[in-house]
Amino acid sequence: MGIADRLKAEIAAREDDLVALTQELIRIPTLNPPGREYRTICDYLDRRLLRSGFHTELIRAKGALGDSDKYPRWNIVARREGKAPGQCVHFNSHIDVVETGHGWTVDPFGGEVKDGKVYGRGACDMKGGLAASIIAAEVFIELCPDYAGAIEISGTADEESGGFGGVAYLAEKGYFSPDRVQHVIIPEPLNKDRICLGHRGVWWAEVETKGEIAHGSMPFLGDCAVRHMGAVLQEMETSLFPALAEKRTEMPVVPEGARQSTLNINSIHGGEPEQEEDYSGMPSPCVPDRCRMVIDRRFLIEEDIEEVQAEIRAVLERVRDGRPGFDYEITELFRVLPTMTEREAPVVTSVAGAVNEVFGREATYVVSPGTYDQKHIDRIGRLKNCIAYGPGILDLAHKPDEYVGIEDMVQSAQVMALALNDLLGGA
Repeated sequence: MGIADRLKAEIAAREDDLVALTQELIRIPTLNPPGREYRTICDYLDRRLLRSGFHTELIRAKGALGDSDKYPRWNIVARREGKAPGQCVHFNSHIDVVETGHGWTVDPFGGEVKDGKVYGRGACDMKGGLAASIIAAEVFIELCPDYAGAIEISGTADEESGGFGGVAYLAEKGYFSPDRVQHVIIPEPLNKDRICLGHRGVWWAEVETKGEIAHGSMPFLGDCAVRHMGAVLQEMETSLFPALAEKRTEMPVVPEGARQSTLNINSIHGGEPEQEEDYSGMPSPCVPDRCRMVIDRRFLIEEDIEEVQAEIRAVLERVRDGRPGFDYEITELFRVLPTMTEREAPVVTSVAGAVNEVFGREATYVVSPGTYDQKHIDRIGRLKNCIAYGPGILDLAHKPDEYVGIEDMVQSAQVMALALNDLLGGA
């Protein structure tokens, strides 16, 4: 039996361990926000990886966005050196999960196994992928002890809220420097036979329209900022949304609807602040003098960030030209440029070969509609040889009754182990 068959067989034999590990990770409720139990899950991973011969570091992102003494942003980075010098393969998984929401029929943090699936918040996004990467590394180390180079596994904070207390912080500290790490695999749930090369860009901004406060019984003495915002929305519907729908990309973005430029209106608020839940009185009669809208613009690799910003400003200027008293401000909240790893990159070709070995068919190449931590590895770490590959169905992320398929985890772990063998020359 060749090494590829031995790796696959041994991982299949450890299915129970893989399932149990996934369950234990799900049962640690690492909710973000606010950032609960980060240290708990890092301590758990620390114990596991120390037993497998890794050298571990627990790193708090002190002072990073979101970090506080009440909710410290803890991360773990584990490294295991091979028998000879060589390159490093790094598996990076985020440890945080989003709120549970309503509509669950199982315990969101129970890790229940049913019909070949492990259920729970974070099961597919992405604790199943984290567990698969650990099993893959452990099996590879045991069967190929003379490998050259190094294997790293990290569990990082805050990916769901931008990654600034996790991968961004570690990248700033040099943990994703090309001198230290040469290949990165992020086990996000993109389906077990798909390789995600990157993601679209994002620009978040707040648009504020201005008015003048007055008594609500005499609105003609004031200037309603909400009505001004209504005019902005109408101009977006008339000119901007149709124009964005015409912009198409050669990036293999999934799903199909995301192969165009998109704009989402995240929130709108005008007038008086919302009162506390226990307030039982009526609002006061005032003309709102401010209205704020947060927009989420996703853009393509063919677009320029200045062009994206100019389109929004052009909408506002057209409204100004036709509306007396109209005034506005734009505040940028967040920006990420699109990124896409070349298909010929070493980590891509190794994982593609492993997919072919496990499934008997060519890998499908995709790009994510939203960003994930590849943005920080690329932009801050300056490491281009990075992909997302892992078990799970992307559509299940953040949904009630989220799950990850057990067979999907086993097969993804097999792909990861075969990629390690190819990249580190295990046998």
